[in-house]
Amino acid sequence: MKKILIIEDEREIALLQKDYLQAEGFRVTIETNGKRGLRRALTEAYDLYILDLILPGIDGFAILKRLRKEKNVPILMVSAKKDDIDKVKGFGLGADDYICKPFSPRELVARVKAHIDRFDALTLGRQMREAEIVAGEIRINRVQRRVWINDEEKNFTAREYDLLVFFAENPNQVFSKRELFSKIWEMEPAGDFATVTVHINKLREKIEPDSSNPRYIETVWGLGYRFNV
Repeated sequence: MKKILIIEDEREIALLQKDYLQAEGFRVTIETNGKRGLRRALTEAYDLYILDLILPGIDGFAILKRLRKEKNVPILMVSAKKDDIDKVKGFGLGADDYICKPFSPRELVARVKAHIDRFDALTLGRQMREAEIVAGEIRINRVQRRVWINDEEKNFTAREYDLLVFFAENPNQVFSKRELFSKIWEMEPAGDFATVTVHINKLREKIEPDSSNPRYIETVWGLGYRFNV
């Protein structure tokens, strides 16, 4: 359930916002004092803030400026002040939206949902990009545990996949069969590393343009293997 903090000194307005937002499945907290609102906003996690401009204790602009130093979630400012200069200042300090009072609670809900959906989509996209490893024509998504070679998806066993990810995360380094066995199989090697050789050969068949002349997984004679990017 998404959490929203409303910092609004007009309690009737805040309660109306809360009722409409809770009806849409949001968990809503209200603070009617600027200093208390800022303290709660900084110490607790929320998915969106609804921030009034004129507040007792500290005004909305000061809260917005402080929040933007530490928080990256959407912030909606609401105010009875309709001057463009206030809107420009709010956007300049990092507000995602500015709503003038009086406004329709349904409009507020629609804007809240739109900003949360957009933020979630951007966050997911960033996580997916950060989860990817690209090495030449190989693209690995660690979240989905999927691999594409030349934009064609390939299937790997769990050990093959783990071995490929380990290589891709540690390019241009030489690893002995003993080290690979210890890292991937997570067991102390007993001296027989045939399984490492078998998995290397299977990996080459799946990722190399020519497995007899490997481009990615190079054999370093007498030492082990190196993943080239």
